[in-house]
Amino acid sequence: QVQLIESGGGLVQAGGSLRLSCAASGRTFSDYTMGWFRQSPGKEREFVASISWTGSRTFYADSVKGRFTISRDNAKNTVYLQMNSLKPEDTAVYYCAARPRTRVPTTTPGGYDYWGQGTQVTVSS
Repeated sequence: QVQLIESGGGLVQAGGSLRLSCAASGRTFSDYTMGWFRQSPGKEREFVASISWTGSRTFYADSVKGRFTISRDNAKNTVYLQMNSLKPEDTAVYYCAARPRTRVPTTTPGGYDYWGQGTQVTVSS
């Protein structure tokens, strides 16, 4: 089992920044590809970004490319999501997730085995 705990969410004005963190425990952190997803009311959970176990490969949804940056620190068992130039449409609950690194990368939520409880991000206009 992998336990994931997100933090760093909050209320920010449009154009502002937030940094989300996700602390992992329970298994070897570097055995997992890590991803960030988000879900707003009435919508399906959607892919935001992912990062390989080494941190050398990252993927982003088109909607956040150039504004969000995913990174990880394997020594601290933590993955981050730096969010800049936030827009009201970024408002959602943000979740981190873990997927065994031996599997082919995916943007599908069902492809991830472990999930955090989520952290709310609200961007006001």
